[in-house]
Amino acid sequence: MLTIKAIESAKPKDKPYKLPDFESLYLYITPSGTKSWRFDYQFNGKRKTLTIGKYPHITLQEARNEKELARQLLAHGKDPSFERKKSALLANIENDNTFKSISIEWHNSKKSTWSKKYADEVMIIFNRDIFPFIGNEPINKIKPLEMLTVLKGIESRGALEIAKKARMRCSEVFRYAIITGRAENNPAAELSTALAKTQPKNFPFLATDAEMSEFLKALKGYSGNILTRHATMLLIYTVPRTIELITLKWSNVNFDEKIAIIDADVVKKDRTHLIPLSTQALDILKFLRPITGHGEYVFPNRNHPDKPMSNGAILHVIRRIGFANRATGHGFRHQFSSVLNEHGFNEDWIEKQLNHEEGSVRGIYNHAQYLEGRREMMQWYADYIDGLTA
Repeated sequence: MLTIKAIESAKPKDKPYKLPDFESLYLYITPSGTKSWRFDYQFNGKRKTLTIGKYPHITLQEARNEKELARQLLAHGKDPSFERKKSALLANIENDNTFKSISIEWHNSKKSTWSKKYADEVMIIFNRDIFPFIGNEPINKIKPLEMLTVLKGIESRGALEIAKKARMRCSEVFRYAIITGRAENNPAAELSTALAKTQPKNFPFLATDAEMSEFLKALKGYSGNILTRHATMLLIYTVPRTIELITLKWSNVNFDEKIAIIDADVVKKDRTHLIPLSTQALDILKFLRPITGHGEYVFPNRNHPDKPMSNGAILHVIRRIGFANRATGHGFRHQFSSVLNEHGFNEDWIEKQLNHEEGSVRGIYNHAQYLEGRREMMQWYADYIDGLTA
């Protein structure tokens, strides 16, 4: 049996040699002076060698313990070398199962469909606000409370919108991990109700059904320009940005598909935006087609028909019916989001309808995410709006 003294006094030779301990455990010494523990054994009639580790990192007693574990595996019909490689592989998988590594993998899979600017913005949020806290944790071990603590830390500095975006993107990472078999739960999915709600200070909105009902009745009685009245109503039914609505072209209205297409140059993003049209929205467009359908724009400028309606036209209607400083075109989008979230609609459908999701889409119809779900949602919302004046 080896002793510590014998191990320490062993010197390198011209050729590698062994210092035997017992039961086929020995110290292997190379000409360079490296000393490593090895164990010779037979498995399925073949001679094999298990390299346990280097001395002094692995002590004599530790080497003997590892040898005993190997003998136990052999007694149960298992190959010690194979089991060690399997353990190392599982350890590597566990290391690659961190939230950070999977987030980067998810980001790499998505960034080809995003603009570079947006891809960089997403990674900045992860590097600054997420990775320092949960980046090195196995993704399947992260709990909702831990995720909420991270998001509340973002909120604490007043960055409510960033906290909202961080939750959405983290939720996508968890969904990606579930799909790829590395997680079973999404701890970020249900946290939206636990975060502070952001309200745009510069865009008043009608916060209650009673206020919206009052507004709709006033709009119905508006005796001014018929185009601006219908533009305001269509804005409420479809909730695009005002500039997206007033620049809508007849060539981008597909009555057969019941969809309106907002061009990428209007959206100022790398993709078109699709708006499914409810029955009520289609009725407005069918009514307007004999009036403005001979021109380019659905809502042409009153004095210059070859140009779109003025950006302030809808705001003018809002003021004329007595809702100045109480409602805005953008406020209808906020109301839409609030109502549908309160009624439990899919958050991804809502965000897609509001065109908040960044990214580039090649083609129009083939990449219309959530389109069928949004059709159902938009018809429900149009019926809801009509119900406020029933």
